Formats: sequence, C-alpha cells, structure tokens
Amino acid sequence: MRARDRALADDLRTKLEEYSNKHKKLVGINPSENKESLVEQMIDSLRRIKFVEAIRLRRISNLRADSSSELFDPIRAAIVHASNGDHEEACWLIFLAIHFGKSSVCGWNFVRDVYNALDSGYLWNWKRISYNPDAFMDWLSQNYQNFNNSNYRFGNHRKYESINPTKNNFTGIVTKSYVNWILDSGSHKDLFLNALNSSQGDPRLTFRYLYKSMSVFRFGRTAKFDYLTMLAKIGLVKIEADSAYMGAATGPVDGARLLFTGASTTNISRNDLDKWLLDLDAHLQVGMQVLEDSLCNWQKSPSEYKAFRG
Repeated sequence: MRARDRALADDLRTKLEEYSNKHKKLVGINPSENKESLVEQMIDSLRRIKFVEAIRLRRISNLRADSSSELFDPIRAAIVHASNGDHEEACWLIFLAIHFGKSSVCGWNFVRDVYNALDSGYLWNWKRISYNPDAFMDWLSQNYQNFNNSNYRFGNHRKYESINPTKNNFTGIVTKSYVNWILDSGSHKDLFLNALNSSQGDPRLTFRYLYKSMSVFRFGRTAKFDYLTMLAKIGLVKIEADSAYMGAATGPVDGARLLFTGASTTNISRNDLDKWLLDLDAHLQVGMQVLEDSLCNWQKSPSEYKAFRG
C-alpha cells in the first residue's frame, strides 16, 4: 500500500469496526485478512474516482481528443470537449467509452477507430450520429469485418457485445437506442435539465431519474451505473448514486451478502442489502459507487487483496 494511502486505510478500518460494533454486525470483515482486503479494494475504488476528477484539473494534450492519434482517449477527449463548451460531444464520447470499454489488450483502439470511421476523413461524432443513426448502423454493417482481429476487443464489462449486424447484441442497435433516448428530450443538456428540475436539484434523486429513464438497449445495471457515474466524475451533470441498484446485480450482491452475513450465498433480499449499504455509507462517507465497486471486487478474493480492472 502506498504511504499516502495509509491514513485513509486507518480511517476506513476504524469506521468499519465502529459500524460493526455499534450499528450492524459486519460478519464478513472477520478474519482480519478479509477486513484488510476490503479496505484496499475501497482505496482502489476511491483512487479511480479521484484520478478522473484530477485529470479534469490538468492540462490535457489535444492529441487525447484526436482520433487519428495513438494517444486518443475518449475520457480525456470528453474533458477537452466539455472544457470547450461542447457538452453534447463530451457525453457522446462517454457513451462510446462505456459501451466499448477499455480493453486490457488493445486499450481504446475500438472506440477510436469506430469514432473516426476507420480513418475515412470524417467522424461519427454527435452531430452526425444524432442526425442519422441509421447511417451509422449501415456503416457498421458494411465495415464490421474490419474489426474482427486482435486489435479490437470490448472491455471486460462489455465482453458480450458484438459488432456483427447479424447478432442480436449488435452495437448499431445499442447506439440507435441511445440516440433515441437522448433525442426524446431534445439533447443531453435538455435531458439533464429535465432530470434536475424533476428532482428539485437533488443530485441523488436526479441520478435515480436518469437511471430509470435510461432505455438504452443492452445497457443493464452495470452499464447504466458506469455511464452515469462517469458523467458525474467528468462534471457533465451534478448527480450522485443514490443506491447500489442491487436489483440486477451479481458481484456487488454477493459482496454485500458476504459483508453482512459472512457468506455470499445467504438468502437476503436485494432491497434489504441496498438499505443496509445506504446506512453503512452514511457512516463511511465513501459514496455508493465506491461500495458497489469495492464489494464487487472484494468478493472475488475476500481474504487476499487482488487488483481488478474493469
């Protein structure tokens, strides 16, 4: 563990013990190896959030937003566009980043080469895609075989997606449904304003509004959660996860069951787990995104810390 994280680890460890002793028993943090592993997973999750927030404050090279460059990064590109006042393009790039994911093998290649239409001299940017999503679907159908090699892999969270138009998980359908979701409100800006107004400006209620309204094909709990929390980290909309959304979760549910009962297979309702996590977060003050992420990773190796990357 890094020296600068030790004070944070001490604080998290103390708060977990306090909660377990004074509020609700956290059976899963015993033996002590389990507690240490969970603390390190929480620090990892907090670090990932702070990293994105930190790069917003740094000077970012324009090459990060240049899809002809090997340095292209859709998250940093979104920050560049947002800083230039183009929030529509920034949100679109976040969607692409979440849908394709960052491959541990080939990085952002997939996003980059779809976005720049295989270096055809134009971009599948928000202006073009929102004007004619069917044209994008046609382009993918005509070019999908160019992506059938080791240079193009979906990220771990999206490993069941496909670029093949004959498959029912075809990226073109996903993309068109995203465009329709946004255009139903007029624009990303209008959607977010509607959500904020309907929620009286409450960041948590606004998150819930957007989560429930997100009728994007094949965007289940994880994709919705990742998309909305990334928007928040980039500063594109003031929202905060109000829940771990256990209804369709797997890893976080197993982690929460393990934490509260000592066994990931205990029969406890997801609704109860969500309520318990909200109460725990009121004590830890790390945010539901951190709890969701760290518990998901912790349950994979509860007694021995292992770094996991989505």
